[in-house]
Amino acid sequence: MGDKLPEHVLAGAAGDGLPVQELRAQFPVLHQKIHGHPLAYLDNAATTQTPLAVQQAVQRFEQHDRANIHRGVHSLSQRATDAFEAARATLKRFVGAGAEHELVFTSGTTEALNLVAQGLWAAGPAKAWLRAGDRIVVSGLEHHANLVPWQHAARMSGAELAILRPDAQGRVHVDDLRALLTPRTRVLALTAGANATGERPPYEEMLAMARAAGALTVLDAAQAVGHAMPGLAQLECDFMAFSGHKMYGPMGTGALAGRRAALELLYPLRLGGDMVEWVSYESAGWAALPARLEGGTPNVAGAVGLAAAAQFIADVGRGAIDRHLHALRAQAVAGLSAIPGVTVLAPHAAQASLVSFVATDVHPHDIGTLLDERGIAVRTGHHCAQPLLDHLGLGPTTRASFALYNTSEEVDRLVAAVARAIEVFQ
Repeated sequence: MGDKLPEHVLAGAAGDGLPVQELRAQFPVLHQKIHGHPLAYLDNAATTQTPLAVQQAVQRFEQHDRANIHRGVHSLSQRATDAFEAARATLKRFVGAGAEHELVFTSGTTEALNLVAQGLWAAGPAKAWLRAGDRIVVSGLEHHANLVPWQHAARMSGAELAILRPDAQGRVHVDDLRALLTPRTRVLALTAGANATGERPPYEEMLAMARAAGALTVLDAAQAVGHAMPGLAQLECDFMAFSGHKMYGPMGTGALAGRRAALELLYPLRLGGDMVEWVSYESAGWAALPARLEGGTPNVAGAVGLAAAAQFIADVGRGAIDRHLHALRAQAVAGLSAIPGVTVLAPHAAQASLVSFVATDVHPHDIGTLLDERGIAVRTGHHCAQPLLDHLGLGPTTRASFALYNTSEEVDRLVAAVARAIEVFQ
């Protein structure tokens, strides 16, 4: 799946620190200037850049194997099918899936979570997992993609939506979850890392508690899967969703990985194409997993690229990546906290790979605009997590988020540019 990293880069990654400069050479997009300044790309929680290994894997497929899958006896179709299924196998290994798990390709985390939320009620009152009077518990840390689908599921099924609300520091607590779990709790939906604050909830314990109570467990792993996190087989997790574009893979790719028994409960989101076993004018029968949840022509090149991204991460080493990101985050928290008028969200979240902050009397959009003028790309706004930021009484924030190719020098540039922006606007 894509070109291997050079041996000297792999050797460096096996040590205490990442060979960042060598790794940066794998990302051509970073080697440009913005408004006359070297690009410091610090918007990785939104979208990471893709290395040459991923770009080359996609290009090879498009130039050599492009064809529709599962439908042809000709050589290109068979090669494309083999590449697609090999990508699935690579990603199952990457997320630590066990024999009881399957992986369904999606366009990303949003589609994966919608597939679960809609699939649990769409079969109708007689067969659906979610019914009137049931309870859905969603943490208050969630991206809109892990909240809005559950709001809709509650409306359509008649279930109750209960929010596990964070405290004033943005933490969620096991005892609070325990109080929400009842015999009618059918779902717990939880993030592995809050995209707006960096908070890492104790999801291992929370998933286990909810599953012991009889609920299906749903983990949004979009912000965590690209670096260190437990394997799927180690978690009491029925469904795990993630996106390719947050783990150095192509946009428009992602997956829903989960227990086969749980996936079997889902009514398909997309009907037609290869998701059927048979069809008559009056009825149809669904194909076996994973095909029944993958209706239509899939993004085969994207799947190949996503698998190449997973292999790239594995080659560099998830532990080494994690340590690098945590060090950058700690440096940014210390530097930004020292600026008068700046408040850093969740400064305690040492395992995060992002830092989000607000500045007294300075709007995040103004900060982001001045940072861009210095070649520094950050994200400003509600980060698709408006309920959480409203709950914390904050409104929009500025967020810098880190990837394996970011450097300590870029963090220094960020801190200096934020300090300068606040001077300009105050």
